[in-house]
Amino acid sequence: MQQRIVEQIRGVIPDDGWHIWGLADLSGLLHERFAGYNYGISIGVKLDDAVIDSLITKGTNMDYYRLYNETNVYLLGLVTELAEKINSLGVKSLAITPTSNQLYRSPEYTRTLRHYFSHKMVGTRAGLGWIGKCDLFISLKFGARLRLASVLVDTPLKPLQPPIDKSRCGKCTVCVEKCPAGAASGKLWNIKVDRDEFYNAFKCRDKAKEISLAATGQDDHEICGICIAVCPAGRKAVHPGRTA
Repeated sequence: MQQRIVEQIRGVIPDDGWHIWGLADLSGLLHERFAGYNYGISIGVKLDDAVIDSLITKGTNMDYYRLYNETNVYLLGLVTELAEKINSLGVKSLAITPTSNQLYRSPEYTRTLRHYFSHKMVGTRAGLGWIGKCDLFISLKFGARLRLASVLVDTPLKPLQPPIDKSRCGKCTVCVEKCPAGAASGKLWNIKVDRDEFYNAFKCRDKAKEISLAATGQDDHEICGICIAVCPAGRKAVHPGRTA
């Protein structure tokens, strides 16, 4: 069945250098509301470099706001189509939206800023990347310059590459230093380190709300993007030989 699912993935996800995907074994890792879905497909789409680079020179802006929303809509279409095609194989599947909504928020969200589901966790289990010092997903191919979505399935999938269990950020502190909120401690992530040990989600949320409202006049998102733009992993992938 895995081969048939992979064929469906290849039929939906373009092989154009702008997309990545991987398979993940999520056994024992998901909240009980996802009972029966022990495997997942992580899908990432690259963000436009010109827009992301503009965050460095101009700060958060309307171009980034539009890119963020348009990419979410695009990813939602991809995972919805893929889930439908997998369902047609007789495999139960569930598309998970790229931006978390009320359905996936923990009842304690206002106190913890935690969700029932993590696209980043699926991405690390699929071997596509790791979690950086500012709690970003850092992909092997695009650095932090991407958005993620997922599809869960109820049939076994064998990962195509080994899961990534620890950070590869090393001694780099660019995102820590550039974060307008001062949200990161600089501690390295691994699968045994809780988010709150290296990153203050409340500081990030509050500052991003302030920045995005000032930059866009919109209060429906909390976006900043500076850590995405300055991450050397993404900038080196885009600009070979260029250092952050």
